[in-house]
Amino acid sequence: MPVSQPGDIPSPYRLPDEIRRLKRERGAVLLAHYYQDSEIQELADELGDSLQLSQAAARTEAPVIVFAGVHFMAEVAKILNPDRLVVLPDLEAGCSLADSCPADAFRAWRARYPGHVAVSYINCSAEVKALSDVVCTSSNAETIVQNLPPGRGILFGPDRHLGAWVARRTGRDLVLWDGACVVHEQFSEREVVKLKVRHPEAELVAHPECGAGLLAHADFVGSTTALLRRVQESPARTFIVATEEGILHQMRKAAPGKTLLAAPGSEGCACNVCPHMKRNTLEKLYLCLRDLSPRIELPEPVRLGAHAALERMFELGRAQVHAA
Repeated sequence: MPVSQPGDIPSPYRLPDEIRRLKRERGAVLLAHYYQDSEIQELADELGDSLQLSQAAARTEAPVIVFAGVHFMAEVAKILNPDRLVVLPDLEAGCSLADSCPADAFRAWRARYPGHVAVSYINCSAEVKALSDVVCTSSNAETIVQNLPPGRGILFGPDRHLGAWVARRTGRDLVLWDGACVVHEQFSEREVVKLKVRHPEAELVAHPECGAGLLAHADFVGSTTALLRRVQESPARTFIVATEEGILHQMRKAAPGKTLLAAPGSEGCACNVCPHMKRNTLEKLYLCLRDLSPRIELPEPVRLGAHAALERMFELGRAQVHAA
């Protein structure tokens, strides 16, 4: 990759147009997560949560996939598109959940529970997906677990809070990996309750990666997309939002005039901001498109194993749709 000098990057007001130009020239599709900065969201060809973006990656025919998200998301695009070029603006854009679940430790954990089905939240590495029987997202985790054979033991990782929520919703007994999201675990139940007291008319909407104590106070629990839809459709005018702050941009667009309050942390910290998501910037996105780097590459055995687990997720999801 050529070494870029500051003068190689267009001025800030020209960057969006230059990114659009490069997308056209490269035949690239830009997939962006709701947790990206608003200026990146506005440039996306496909915007969504992990399930929506994995579906978009599965159906795209673009020769170049630019993933404005974190590393495991770009890996999913490569798993599903081995012959396409997949690039990520910042290769160091990681995930606290994925980091909490090294593949070797996950393999050893599985070995302690022979006969169990291993369900892995999509927020994990390609290597962990390859060691799993099926992948899930927060949008479909409940459906995936419900559709597993009754009587089979189930391992669920790496997010213990999502796993505990799914267990409560389904009545299934899950063995949980001890991982958590650095953003969602930081929300303070005490401070959220105090905020609800000050705003008794507000609905608390929360992502299931939040702890059980906070979820117990929630008026609605769901995936990022489900939270967006709830804010748009609910008659409530004020919402306390317990998930990463990037979604507030789309909530304001979808529900203008409604008041959105970010859920607080214990010390007033900016704990609703994911530092990994925010590593991607317009400048890095421009360079990524210009240089077609950094690229996502995976060993073929790992890709094939992860692909099987993702395909199982899609199959179980289709079965649910057909049964509805």
